[in-house]
Amino acid sequence: MAEKIGFVGLGIMGKPMVRNLVAAGWEVVVHNRSRGAVDELAGESDLVTAANSPLEVAQQTSMVVTMLPDSPDVEAVVFGENGLLEGMGNGDLLVDMSTIAPATSIAVNKALMERGASALDAPVSGGDKGAIAGTLSIMVGGTEKDFQRAHPMFEVVGSTIVHCGEVGAGQIVKCCNQVVVAVAYEAVSEALVLGSKAGVDPEKIIQVLNGGLAATRVLEMRGPTMIEHNFAPGFRINLHRKDLGIALATGKENNVPLPVTAVVTEMYESLVAHGDGDLDHSAMLKYVERAANHEVSKKS
Repeated sequence: MAEKIGFVGLGIMGKPMVRNLVAAGWEVVVHNRSRGAVDELAGESDLVTAANSPLEVAQQTSMVVTMLPDSPDVEAVVFGENGLLEGMGNGDLLVDMSTIAPATSIAVNKALMERGASALDAPVSGGDKGAIAGTLSIMVGGTEKDFQRAHPMFEVVGSTIVHCGEVGAGQIVKCCNQVVVAVAYEAVSEALVLGSKAGVDPEKIIQVLNGGLAATRVLEMRGPTMIEHNFAPGFRINLHRKDLGIALATGKENNVPLPVTAVVTEMYESLVAHGDGDLDHSAMLKYVERAANHEVSKKS
């Protein structure tokens, strides 16, 4: 029988992840800062139990998953009043699937170990589509024992599951992932604007690029919606900008220059300044369109 687990954070990613766990037969105790998502999931299945605080989640389960926006959110849920730390003890496991600073993951694990518990940092890639389909890529930092314990849960929500090393290693790999994804979005945006302004149908551009060396998952998954200017968020610009800040700080700590990442980060900063921070990160297209004074159109 699947282990009864807790889940804190029911946003764009967390809610479908819980639904997949429930569909696979897992009992889940859920909590979220806003109550609506909790009541929605609890109303959908008897396998879902609502909790009024992270502490209540920890008191009812021995393994807790968190899926939160940023380091301060994780710190508040773990260390804050009625937080997870108050309710976790010997043998308990926290699986933090948020994307946060590696140093925060290390600090959380250290605090839990002092109480006989432990943590995995297990950030994901794949966006809302991957969360809904249960095909997330999961990069995990922590002990082999904890990794094996959480693996059955990972198999429900993800399809690529890699133990990257000790605590913090998952977040390091997520930094690498976010750098590549951000640069890919910028490159795709440049290509679409260049081709479109020169008179080529952007759908033809996507068709050709997807058939050659330039093919990317970014182009495959978001190329068509970028042309349609459908920027409903699967992963918000604000969050990707935050992630790139973590990557740049990690680069500085390790004496690794990330010049292109820095430039793309500034592009996202510009988009936020224009009020686009809550759009999908594929809205990088808007930055290039503004710079070129040209809007990509199927009628090019």
